Amino acid sequence: MQKKIMKVNASDNVAVALVNLKAGEVISFEGQDIKVLSDTKSKHKIALERFESGERIIMYGVLVGSANGVIEKGDVLTVENVKHQSEKVFGRTETFSWTAPNVDKWKDKTFLGYHREDGQVGTENVWLFFPLVFCENRNIEILKEVFEKELLKQKVNPHQMLLRSLVSGNEETEVVSTTPDVFDNIDVKFITHPGGCGGIRQDSESLAKLLAGYVNNPNVAGATVLSLGCQNLQISVFKEALHNINPNLNKPVLIYEQQQMGTVDEMLTAIVKESFEAIKKANNIKREPAPLSKLRVGLECGGSDGFSGISANPTLGAVSDLLAALNGTAVLAEFPELCGVEQELVNRCVDDEDGKKFLKLMKAYEKSVVDAGSGFDMNPSPGNIKDGLITDAMKSAGAAKKGGTSPVQDVLDYGEYITKPGLNLLCTPGNDVESTTGLVGSGANVVLFTTGLGTPTGNPIAPIIKVSSNTELAERMPDIIDIETGAVIRGEKTIEEMADEMLEFIIKVASGEVQTKAKLLNQNDFIPWRRGVSL
Repeated sequence: MQKKIMKVNASDNVAVALVNLKAGEVISFEGQDIKVLSDTKSKHKIALERFESGERIIMYGVLVGSANGVIEKGDVLTVENVKHQSEKVFGRTETFSWTAPNVDKWKDKTFLGYHREDGQVGTENVWLFFPLVFCENRNIEILKEVFEKELLKQKVNPHQMLLRSLVSGNEETEVVSTTPDVFDNIDVKFITHPGGCGGIRQDSESLAKLLAGYVNNPNVAGATVLSLGCQNLQISVFKEALHNINPNLNKPVLIYEQQQMGTVDEMLTAIVKESFEAIKKANNIKREPAPLSKLRVGLECGGSDGFSGISANPTLGAVSDLLAALNGTAVLAEFPELCGVEQELVNRCVDDEDGKKFLKLMKAYEKSVVDAGSGFDMNPSPGNIKDGLITDAMKSAGAAKKGGTSPVQDVLDYGEYITKPGLNLLCTPGNDVESTTGLVGSGANVVLFTTGLGTPTGNPIAPIIKVSSNTELAERMPDIIDIETGAVIRGEKTIEEMADEMLEFIIKVASGEVQTKAKLLNQNDFIPWRRGVSL
């Protein structure tokens, strides 16, 4: 029989409702009877003691808020009776030690990946087209239409066929046959964006680092880059960013500058001919076995619910620990969603300088948000709140579980590239796509993305594995969810058992045996983080 409520940490003074609770029912819990005072939906929290105004509310073993007035034992926590509060952070306050999980069953396992000359291994083989400036977006779109029509299977959109039948008044629509892909071992992807000029120079420099990271990502075989010529993000700036990430890069990167090439037709003709020849060569690269240490897994969440922090996110944390023990890499991002757990992360930093860098980035980010008239406490979305995440600290404490328990080996600012195995922290916004875009730009070759409410987020070059915190979502939106962790909520599986299943699934995706739902939907999201104002 499933439990009705649970504490996440022994020191918590609130519990999570695992099922809907009715006002007046009495629950026996840890040797006491708790009378539920209000109808409480599953995923929300109830008080395990009486709180006076201002008293500290503890969940996940950390401060997640304070009582905004009296809260009676057994009552539900809401945005009205709880306000955001988190612990103050200092430098390292204690010595950290870690017991790595046993990885004997994994140490000899491999995945089939694309080996690059610099030692990185890709889980995809992509030829990437992108502009340095928004002025070239139209040309990228033209190239996308040309290459996709000729190289990729012509898939019939069922909604287009529906509209065709409505327009014609004929319910019987013509069946259009598909054609096989011209190439069987490479994908051709396209990125557009609104940057590269018009904002502050720092935005263009940040975009250059991000795009250079995409070229250097092991999932990319080569790239076609379009420049106008007069923009802030000059070709020289992009090349410098690429050199700084990888001075010995040995991938084909074709760069075209429109203002030096005459007409649009002349430029596009040259691009099509030369890119096609390069794509043909890249198609010859084959998958070969690689150790799991070559996996670089981004950790992301979006559309979180009250179960995310007790099922999906801890499962990712256990996977992260397995990867760290295997000398692989996991990357925890979304700095606004680490508010309240900074002290733990500082203590986990192997290098004191990384702890200082982490706090510096956090403080600078929060100050910029406050200066804009907001704050990290505004991070929970309406959907988060509706499903039980009522303060930023509460959301953050659950989100941080994605990072597991291993030492923090490095701290990266947005656009910086992974250089150390183990757990890395990457400064990104909480925005799903901006953060995922940044994770891939820093070298992640797979991204694990947890959700409790559902989101279709994908990426042009990296597989995004969507992980549901609950079974209901997986059943309601099966076209976007790859793997679900509802069995943890029901007590049918442990976090460790779920993590083993997830790592097996990652290996299948990384080997090309299974396509993610986002890839099947052709969901290719790319949104760079713009830190500055537009001029």
